[in-house]
Amino acid sequence: MPELPEVETVRRGLAPVLEGNRILRADVRRPDLRWPFPPRMAERLEGARVERLGRRSKYLLADLDSRETLIVHLGMSGRWLVSGVRLGVFHHALAAPEKHDHVILDIEGGGRLTFNDARRFGAMDLWPTQDLEAHRLLAVLGPEPLGNAFDGRYLAERLAGRKTPVKAVLLDQRVVAGLGNIYVCEALWRAGISPLAPARDVDAAAAERLAVAIRLVLEAAIAAGGSSLRDYRQADGELGYFQHSFAVYGREGAACARPGCGGLVARAVQGGRSSYFCPRCQRRA
Repeated sequence: MPELPEVETVRRGLAPVLEGNRILRADVRRPDLRWPFPPRMAERLEGARVERLGRRSKYLLADLDSRETLIVHLGMSGRWLVSGVRLGVFHHALAAPEKHDHVILDIEGGGRLTFNDARRFGAMDLWPTQDLEAHRLLAVLGPEPLGNAFDGRYLAERLAGRKTPVKAVLLDQRVVAGLGNIYVCEALWRAGISPLAPARDVDAAAAERLAVAIRLVLEAAIAAGGSSLRDYRQADGELGYFQHSFAVYGREGAACARPGCGGLVARAVQGGRSSYFCPRCQRRA
């Protein structure tokens, strides 16, 4: 499932096409994805001007001049594709709808946005903009890891006294929004903390290292356009490249990338997900 850097990359690709322009036509080709679409979604979208395209955790948020916000979650395989406009050096001609093209938006200026989702685990909703934080999907989210509310002190407070492994706590969207398996593994490696360590064993100094590592990993991944695993693509259809910079994720048995370590990357299963780490340089806490 796309994580924060992938969703932010998509947001940055779509913003020049959407912001300030009207949705001239909305073609909603099925009644639902993961959940039913909101009533009259096409009618409510058509004619609305997109004032701002934002992101909260892994959700794209398009604020409309109709005082509603279109909330989009990409799910496991959902992706927005842009055609008819130029994004950077990429250009795609308008194409006929394909089998898994479920929502098509024709945008003022000649652009077309197509939401393609083969597995249909994505989601869309329309919600009053002024009450956005009360939406059931957004109300439970913790602070943004790239925002001012997230730092070592906050993280230490949320880890204190918890027997749960530190990795599981970081994956809890109520603690910090937008983190997923890939970037948690990478951040824990940078901070020198084992994913198996009980959260309560991470002291204030280690929590500060970890908070900094999370920010650095996310910023590097966004700069690289995210990580392309399975179905993820950027808005212009190009692959993300951060996967070529992984220090531990997916590198079981490889030499640790930390200079002078000499350890080998190991894999452990936690909560049904693979954790990758170096047992030599990632201490228990």
